[in-house]
Amino acid sequence: MNLKRTFKPLLLVLIAIIGLQSCKEKKEDKPNQEVTETTTEKDGFVQIFDGKTLDNWEGDPNYWRVENGNLVGEVTPTTLLKNNTFIIYQGGQPADFELKLEFRIAEAGNSGINYRSEKVDTIPFALRGYQADIDGKIRYTGQNYEEKKRTTLAYRGEKARITSQANPDTPGYLRANVAKNAWQSREILESLGDSDELKTKIKSEDWNEAHLIIKGNKLQHYINGVLMSEVIDDDNVNKTSAGYLGVQVHVGPPMKVEYRNIRLKNL
Repeated sequence: MNLKRTFKPLLLVLIAIIGLQSCKEKKEDKPNQEVTETTTEKDGFVQIFDGKTLDNWEGDPNYWRVENGNLVGEVTPTTLLKNNTFIIYQGGQPADFELKLEFRIAEAGNSGINYRSEKVDTIPFALRGYQADIDGKIRYTGQNYEEKKRTTLAYRGEKARITSQANPDTPGYLRANVAKNAWQSREILESLGDSDELKTKIKSEDWNEAHLIIKGNKLQHYINGVLMSEVIDDDNVNKTSAGYLGVQVHVGPPMKVEYRNIRLKNL
C-alpha cells in the first residue's frame, strides 16, 4: 500500500470537515450576538458611567475617582467631611425613569442614590431631594430618605403615603413637621415585609443591585430584585417631579463605596 497516496485524500477530507464545522459555528454565533444587541436596544437602558472616566459626572476629586472600572467614593482620615458630598450626573435631570446600578459599601460606610434633586447653592457638590439610602451596616439600605428636606419618608418594609405639613407657608414649619428623623405627615398603607427579614436579602460588603422605578408620584426602591420601600408622594407642597441624579459619601468615619454598571432608562 502507498501510504503517501492514501494519506493525502484523507487529509483533504479532514480539512474540509474542519472548515465546514468552523463555518457552522460562525453562523450559529451570529444570531446570538444579534439577539444580545436587540435585547439591549429594546431594554431601553443606557450606560451613564463608562467605567473609565468621570465624563458627564461632577464631584470633588478629593473624594471621587475611577478604579478598576468602578466609580469609587472614599473618605480617608485626612479628608474627613463637614458636609455630605455627591458626585452629580450632568447628562440631564430625569423625571420619570428607571435606574439600575450595582453597589458595594464598607461596613463603616454611609451613602445613597439621590434623584429628582436640586443643588444646594451654599454647599459645594451637595444635593437636596429623594434618596435611596445605602449603608454598610444595612440599617437603612432600601429606605426612602429625603436629604436636607423631609427626612425619612418610608422605612424599609413600608409602603407609605406622604402628605404636606400643616401651615406650609409659615417659616420653619417644614422642619417642625420632622420628629425622630422622620416626616410626620405619612400614612403606612401596606407592609412590604419585616425590615430584618428584608435585610437578609442584602449582601454585606459585597455587590448588590439597586433598581429604582420612579414614575409620577410613585417611588419604588428595589434591592436585588426585592421591593424594599415604596412612597406615594401626595405632598403637593414639597414633592418634586424632576431633578439631578447623584451618589453620596456621608459625614462620619473613613469609608469607601463603589458603584458600577450604572444604567438609566427614561420613561
